[in-house]
Amino acid sequence: MKNLNLSKKMMLVFLGSIACTILFSFFFIHYLYTDLYKERIKESIIYQGNRTAAHYHYGELSDSIIEKIQWYNIVSEYEIIVVDRLDDLTSYFPYQLDYQSLVTESDQEILATGQSVMKEGYVEELKREIFGGIFPVKGEDGLIGFIYIYVPLAAIQDVFRASLPIMIVVGVVFFFILFLILQRVWRSLFDPLKTLQAYSEEVSKGDYSNRLNTGRDDEIGKLATAFNSMSHSLAEQDQRKKEFTSNIVHELRTPLTYISGYAQLSRDKIDRSPEEVKQYLSTIEKETERLKKLIHDLVELNHLEQDFYTLENEPIAIAQLLFDTLELFAIRMEGKGIHLQTSIDEELILQGDPKRLQQVFYNTIDNAVKYAQQEITILLMANEKGVQYEVSNDGVTIGDEDVERIGERFFRTDKARNRTTGGSGLGLSIVKEIVRLHQGTFEVSNKTTDTTVTIKLPVAPELAQRSEV
Repeated sequence: MKNLNLSKKMMLVFLGSIACTILFSFFFIHYLYTDLYKERIKESIIYQGNRTAAHYHYGELSDSIIEKIQWYNIVSEYEIIVVDRLDDLTSYFPYQLDYQSLVTESDQEILATGQSVMKEGYVEELKREIFGGIFPVKGEDGLIGFIYIYVPLAAIQDVFRASLPIMIVVGVVFFFILFLILQRVWRSLFDPLKTLQAYSEEVSKGDYSNRLNTGRDDEIGKLATAFNSMSHSLAEQDQRKKEFTSNIVHELRTPLTYISGYAQLSRDKIDRSPEEVKQYLSTIEKETERLKKLIHDLVELNHLEQDFYTLENEPIAIAQLLFDTLELFAIRMEGKGIHLQTSIDEELILQGDPKRLQQVFYNTIDNAVKYAQQEITILLMANEKGVQYEVSNDGVTIGDEDVERIGERFFRTDKARNRTTGGSGLGLSIVKEIVRLHQGTFEVSNKTTDTTVTIKLPVAPELAQRSEV
């Protein structure tokens, strides 16, 4: 059974159902024959035997009684034998039942008490089953005679001769209709599964374009929906993987190109002035640090996405944490001439990881400083569920098609990836994962001249405890 596919198993179930139905029909017909037909014959024999014995008076057979018995033997299916002595019965019925005498010693003992004896058995000469009864007739001085009434039993096919064709026709029609129904169910069940199997093989080869449309709401429809969802997710993951590979190659190539180029210049122009060589080495150092930061951010992001990081859950004066972070950008904002507007509720207390939340503040403010031209607005306030943090900057606007992608790995709105803004495109991805671990929400909105990052954190989130690997 383990090596059979589902269609063969269903075929076995169907054939087994037919076999069980035929077997049940056989036993049911046998039951009708044994318990109904034979029982009816038995009751009729007992009735006729008692009725005939009532006409047998004192051992004498009048002409009227003989005529009645002969007439009854002619018009009835029953045979009646009346004898004065039990030994004479074998003369009128010279057959054996199941190769035994008609009357056995135990039968004689029962008849002697005045009770009737029912006899059943196969008579080879008649090629039939015989069912009958011996009825004793009592007189004033004891038993004065015996009446034997018997009838050859009809074969089971004779009993159901009239109804058998109807049963066969009804059975054929029933199984034909059942076959049509099962064939339709079979096709509706296995055609989508065969298609799903073929599509799954295509998925294993990297083709995620196929979709299974059944228009059904049953288990097959749900399976098709799950397959379509899986194919869509795999297609998106494959696209992200390709973009990730392309992006990381691009991000790694740039610093490595600079490092290789300036290292070669330093080697080839070793006779140049120390200041020029120092400048080359300084560029190599910057690009090395940029490469290290890229790798560090990538490892950290993967660490957060795989839920390997255990958050430090403690009460935090969130406003103070934000003020401390803003101090780190004071010189940069002053150098760019950026005006900072803040609205911060200093009474807010939040449960979370202070190191990771400061990283959220740092990355979002750093991103705003990079792209702001004149103004940055920061809000920290209570909302209906906890704390809401917003950072807005004017300047570069984001296309609607890019807003949903902010927070993806290596995604940056500056398609040219110019070196003036720098960055690896991982900062907001890390922010998004930290917010998720704090059971908060991350959202980016784009207005005419402003871009706003909104983060909502619950006051007392139920942080999942994870073991650090």
